[in-house]
Amino acid sequence: MKRWRSLGALVALLVGVAFLQVPVITPNDPAGGLLLDRNQQLLGARLAADDQWRFQPSEPPPERYRIALMTAEDHRFEYHPGVDPFAIASAIVQNARAGRVVRGGSTLTMQLIRLARHNPPRTVPEKLLEMVLALRLDLALSKDEILNQYSEHAPFGGNIVGLEAASWRYLRRPPGSMSWAEAATFAVLPNEPGLVHPHGDRERLQEKRDRLLQRLKEQDVIDVQTRTLSALEPLIGAPRSLPKSTGHLLHLSQRNEPGSTHTTTIDTSLQELASRVVAAHHASLKTQQIHNAAALIVDVPTGDVLAYVGNTRGNDPTRGHSVDIIQARRSSGSTLKPFLYASMLHEGSLLPTQLIADTPFSTGGFAPQNYDKQYLGATPAHLALARSRNVPAVRMLQTYGVARFHDDLQRLGLTTLHRAPQDYGLTLILGGAEVRLWELAEAYRTLALAALEQERVGGIRWSETTAQTTQLNPIDSGAAWATVEALVDVHRPGARANWRRFKGGRIVGWKTGTSWGFRDGWALGVTPEYVVAV
Repeated sequence: MKRWRSLGALVALLVGVAFLQVPVITPNDPAGGLLLDRNQQLLGARLAADDQWRFQPSEPPPERYRIALMTAEDHRFEYHPGVDPFAIASAIVQNARAGRVVRGGSTLTMQLIRLARHNPPRTVPEKLLEMVLALRLDLALSKDEILNQYSEHAPFGGNIVGLEAASWRYLRRPPGSMSWAEAATFAVLPNEPGLVHPHGDRERLQEKRDRLLQRLKEQDVIDVQTRTLSALEPLIGAPRSLPKSTGHLLHLSQRNEPGSTHTTTIDTSLQELASRVVAAHHASLKTQQIHNAAALIVDVPTGDVLAYVGNTRGNDPTRGHSVDIIQARRSSGSTLKPFLYASMLHEGSLLPTQLIADTPFSTGGFAPQNYDKQYLGATPAHLALARSRNVPAVRMLQTYGVARFHDDLQRLGLTTLHRAPQDYGLTLILGGAEVRLWELAEAYRTLALAALEQERVGGIRWSETTAQTTQLNPIDSGAAWATVEALVDVHRPGARANWRRFKGGRIVGWKTGTSWGFRDGWALGVTPEYVVAV
């Protein structure tokens, strides 16, 4: 007898060791990208590599869905070892009575195995293999992990996979806010995902949902009133279209972390407003063969990006609408002039009212010209900046030194100035270097932050905000204040030139710039609250 017991123990040990060699199988499908605003509202989404709407869940499935799912599919889920012998026996009896397969007896764990193996043909050997793999999976993962994996990979109609994608596509909100009716619908849908289609059997879907709600009421999960009100809720409709106003930002967020969910600082209302403004100007300017534009809005005190419009939208592949202009390197035009002015004020080599010669001159074969081909003679430095005179700016750079200014710009965060200062020469101040709108907006924000340390700009209080400038900022607050004061006087085009006459006219310090050959036009405005860069 001892020998048989020892042999039985050895066989059991060998079976156990062999069972542990069974692979742990879980789905390994790619995820698409998801972009959310500062309030967790959807900004945009990208398909997974296999053209499915499938997203990484931001949090575990909500409790309502978990309860509804286990009630509908596997009410002994928390107690069985991955296979439910009572469900298998009941399925065998029901199928035998019906003379056909009316029930499979699969647990959620077994269904997860099927999803991981991409739904192979339903045969007896396949069912036995599923049971073995389910037992192994239940041993390797916790019940919560198994249910989370199932929720992430269950089908919800068409190419919508997983509860996260289903909630965003059908409800346009995250899963955590779903009602009992929605939770019940999502619990029964994976068994017959075709029912959600507008031309599917919608009555059957509602019948299954309402039957589950009744079971939840009978189990005292919900009360009578909740069941009644839930049954009155309309069924979820066809998948909703997704926002597209942040396509370039979505691409940027997915470039380094494909398949991830990114929560941004974007303010949806500002984003939509900026998109509409850019689209309106594009509609007007395209008659002049101007087909691309970008806009960036940054919160001055925090540095949060509130709106990101990387380019205009269009269907013409020759117009470059897919290019993210915010990140592109473009000739800076006159946009760097305020930083030279501020740097010279900072070191004491310039005063705002100091006269600068706006007269023809040349140096080393370089003869700068003003945009209007005219010269104003002796011009106060602050007016030379406000009117963006090229010749005074070149004279100022010659005095200050190209190498020093090159270093200042790098300290301000302009990473695209990768060549030696002598390679740029005096053209550095007129657009001889390439910059990114992204980094230029941050440089103007640094200027605004420094100016906020002074009480007033142009005689009008800007803000009570107390903000700290970056340690790398080469501009002190007094120089920044005087620079922004000069930028408030920049001439505004058209009817806006008389803005001071109107009560409530917004005080904006701003600078425009035009690159070589009129290929690019820049405009950057600063207030105590925002930097707007176009």
